[in-house]
Amino acid sequence: MTAPLETADNVLATAAQLAGLDATNAVMIRDGSNVMYQLPGRVVARIGPEHTHDNAARQVEVARWLTDSDLAVVRALDGVQQPTVVGSRPVTWWEQLPEHRPATTAELGAVLRSLHALSPPTHPKLPRFDPFAGIDERVAAAQHLPGDDRDWLVRRVEELREQLGNLGIDQSDSVVHGDAWQGNVAVPETGTPVLLDLEHVARGHPDWDLIPIAVDHVDFARLSSTDYHDFVAAYGGHDVTTSSAFRVFADIQELRWVVFVLGKAANSAHAARETRHRIACLRGEIPRPWTWTAF
Repeated sequence: MTAPLETADNVLATAAQLAGLDATNAVMIRDGSNVMYQLPGRVVARIGPEHTHDNAARQVEVARWLTDSDLAVVRALDGVQQPTVVGSRPVTWWEQLPEHRPATTAELGAVLRSLHALSPPTHPKLPRFDPFAGIDERVAAAQHLPGDDRDWLVRRVEELREQLGNLGIDQSDSVVHGDAWQGNVAVPETGTPVLLDLEHVARGHPDWDLIPIAVDHVDFARLSSTDYHDFVAAYGGHDVTTSSAFRVFADIQELRWVVFVLGKAANSAHAARETRHRIACLRGEIPRPWTWTAF
């Protein structure tokens, strides 16, 4: 059980005091693996999971490096301790964005084109992108999942690892975002689209950032041909669906989306139902195009 000191509200209050910031009447704006609050003075606090100090520090360093590289990104607050650690949880501080909307597919494609054109920095040192990060642990922990489905997931992970290894093409050294979708680019009423959520920025094959949108178009009934073609054009004409690696990358992306919801299913009947539905899709029991509920 989480100690009282490390509940999100208490972490925020303690961290703000340590950082010399005012958390009076702070408003929670997201409660997930990262908990986010809006503070007075247009400051946003991001409380990371336990024992993620290194990742939190890297997010701040990545934000500053990308800003220096002339890419519009969410800005880390200057003049405060980054991150501020309370117990085992890191807190990072960010400038609040102006009013904004999610990006169009074309706007996302243009941002990714600029990101992928950058050379990886010497500092901060970016990790290599691992599309299987955390999957084994979440599947092993899913004791609530029927044994047949869990066994199938274990086998499927190993199959896809082997298929990816056999491709021999995933050692590219581009800068990748790692969670690229329209909601992670904020478009203000005036100004340049802003890249958000730098938690997974890494070195890897740029196609990992193109796959989520391509899969939305190919396997799901949620992205029109026009929107997808606009994405491809804005990115520079590269259509990842024509790549020989597409199906393997797509299958891995869809597995990641299943395991994401699987991690919530132990404490949510809604997530458990959605997990079973998504696994049935992957197992070929439900034909494409699929409809999955967002989480």
